[in-house]
Amino acid sequence: MESSHVQSLQSKHAGLEARLREEMNRPAPDLAMVQQLKKHKLRIKEELAAT
Repeated sequence: MESSHVQSLQSKHAGLEARLREEMNRPAPDLAMVQQLKKHKLRIKEELAAT
């Protein structure tokens, strides 16, 4: 079960990375959204490191 949790976190992290890349490539990126995505991505990365 733990490996499925790790896979889920990795999937979420990859999805956030894609959304972040997409937002940064916009002509006028929403900096608040970028910051929110980065914080969420960091939380997931920290949770992955703890497992």
